[in-house]
Amino acid sequence: MTAESAPRWGSTLDAVVVYAQGAVCRRLARGSVPPDGRVRVTGLPRSLDPGSLRARVLGAPEVRVTEARVEVEAEPLGAGGTSDESRREVERLRDAYAAARARRDRQLALIEEIRALHPVPPPRKRDDPHRRTPVDAWLELADFVDERLTALHSRLAELEEALRDVEHELDIATDRFARASTDAPSAYVETTVCAVLTLDVTGADAGVDAEVELEYGVPGAVWVPTYRLSHRQGDGGGRLVLRASVAQRTGEDWTGVRIALATADLRRRTDLPRLRSIRIGRRQPAPAPSGWREPPAGLADLFAGYEAAGPRPAPAGAPMAGGAGSTTLVGAGGFGGAFAGGPMPPPPPPPPPPASQGYGAPPAALPEPGGAYRPAPESFAGMPAPAQPAAPQRSAAPRGGGGFAGPPPAMAPAAPGAAAPAPPPPPAPVAGPPQPSGAELDYAALVLSGPDDQAGRRGRLFPDAPFDPLAAEYRRRAETVAALPLPGHAVRPRESAGSFDHRFDATARADIPSDGTWHTVTVGEIPVGLRTEYLCVPSVEQTVYATLVLSNATDQALLAGPVEVTVDDEFLLTAALPTLAPGGVRRVGLGPAEGIRVTRRTNVHESTSGLRNNTTVLDHRIHVELANRLARPVTVEVRERVPVTSEPDVRIEERADWTAPEEGAGPDRHAPGTRVWRLDLPAGATAALDGGYEIRIPTGKALVGGNRRS
Repeated sequence: MTAESAPRWGSTLDAVVVYAQGAVCRRLARGSVPPDGRVRVTGLPRSLDPGSLRARVLGAPEVRVTEARVEVEAEPLGAGGTSDESRREVERLRDAYAAARARRDRQLALIEEIRALHPVPPPRKRDDPHRRTPVDAWLELADFVDERLTALHSRLAELEEALRDVEHELDIATDRFARASTDAPSAYVETTVCAVLTLDVTGADAGVDAEVELEYGVPGAVWVPTYRLSHRQGDGGGRLVLRASVAQRTGEDWTGVRIALATADLRRRTDLPRLRSIRIGRRQPAPAPSGWREPPAGLADLFAGYEAAGPRPAPAGAPMAGGAGSTTLVGAGGFGGAFAGGPMPPPPPPPPPPASQGYGAPPAALPEPGGAYRPAPESFAGMPAPAQPAAPQRSAAPRGGGGFAGPPPAMAPAAPGAAAPAPPPPPAPVAGPPQPSGAELDYAALVLSGPDDQAGRRGRLFPDAPFDPLAAEYRRRAETVAALPLPGHAVRPRESAGSFDHRFDATARADIPSDGTWHTVTVGEIPVGLRTEYLCVPSVEQTVYATLVLSNATDQALLAGPVEVTVDDEFLLTAALPTLAPGGVRRVGLGPAEGIRVTRRTNVHESTSGLRNNTTVLDHRIHVELANRLARPVTVEVRERVPVTSEPDVRIEERADWTAPEEGAGPDRHAPGTRVWRLDLPAGATAALDGGYEIRIPTGKALVGGNRRS
């Protein structure tokens, strides 16, 4: 049984973890294991990263996955294929708009032609006398032009109205097409992405039922947190609902999936660096194995029968292969099996895209002592770490007998009549085996060249995997969601999370179409402590502001984002919630409180003291009045500020019952010299606060002509 005739298992999307950029999807497939263990799991999106595919068997310890790779198939749609109504409507309206615009332009040209009509008298000779002007002919021409222009302008108004209608319909259709889900095949070609798995049944007969879990990464998914806060006046708690605005254009609709939101970055490397020691002396550690191996003997004779059979005929009716991804070997006990891949295109193959343009990179293999190799450690989500960058300089040793590099490219033929350039001298051979680069040691990205490749490449592993331009275009379109404008007061999760990563699991399943627009998903309810406080700084502004003091008693952080505040079942406003760490306390402003009035009056008296009146005394007196016009008692915090000096000769003496706030206490950070009054005002009551301070300045420290009252 070949891979094309292997049984196909349908899969369903079960869970998605959305990261700061990108997502990790989890699919489930169930079926009966064939005798050879080769199955094809269908339903994968076109934009997935082939190097991120992971597979394992659930609930069947006797069955394990020994090989997994991604294959893409494309075939033209027949008459009964899926129709793209939105695309055809846009094309029809675009043609109608072009025709209406052409008719309008022709009408404008006719108007300009009629408007250019004017009487031209015949030329008069030098000796001819002056002739009388035929006024009737002039008037008839003016009447003709006026009548013709009136009819043409009436027709122009109709054409412009029709053009505006068609343009409006085209804008609506274009917007509808742009917002449509991308989880639909093209109108001409149907692309199928599947995972080819090899299952090994140990201790059981073939035909046993197994459930396989596939995990893969996709670009084109972003999210920002939002909140809804419900509070009742007089209560010490509130109801904070965490929601998320999610936008995705991965190419598949997320229908009925479990959603989890994480602040981590999928592209960030998580493997630990390998530090090498430098020793001085004769005794040096044994060098690490280079990973280079001699090719097996008789490798060229392996394809002798293939060459004798002649060129392979093209199969009739076979689906067009889109471009295989890199092979990923997985299993229950780790990586295993042998590398395998489809035949590469005819030489020379197109160069692979740089690692910075793709959505991640395959894991790099690190050498271990004794010649063994292990895969690079995976990231927190099971995604592979980026590949090691290739070395800038490669060894000049010949690699004709190596297993990693091929012969040098052939020189292009010279133009006719041009002198052939002298061939460059061959490089001097370097003693020792070739030194492979980091890309050549990236075993997961190596591709086995097939029999249709060059004679020097067949049967060997090379790091230049075939490039799939269609898959790159799908990923480029998917990553456009990162440029979506954010909702009001929204902050990117990577900016608000800081140096820590958090994950939030939604309590219910959700539906998010692949249309590239924001969709709101309810994550869960978070218990928070709430209390209402009124704050005023009358020295800056004689207005009292209402605030909500939030305390986070959970073990999860609350990220910065917009919060819709509802007080007593009435929507109040949308505010910006700052990042609230576990156990933290922050204040959220609700705007001015019109029911509480504040008035502040100050008085400054200047005098001198001392034996010779050598000390200037500036006596500042402050009087604050508060009036509560609400129907409930309130707690008001009045803030003042006294001067702070660093001169030992300048003294500041306070005369008030205010207190200095403790550092680190409360939800706010106070400036030096801040003083606080806190008082409880009953409903309809008034209160007066008196305070002040004296500044004693020696005469030698005083500023002559300065403003001593500011």
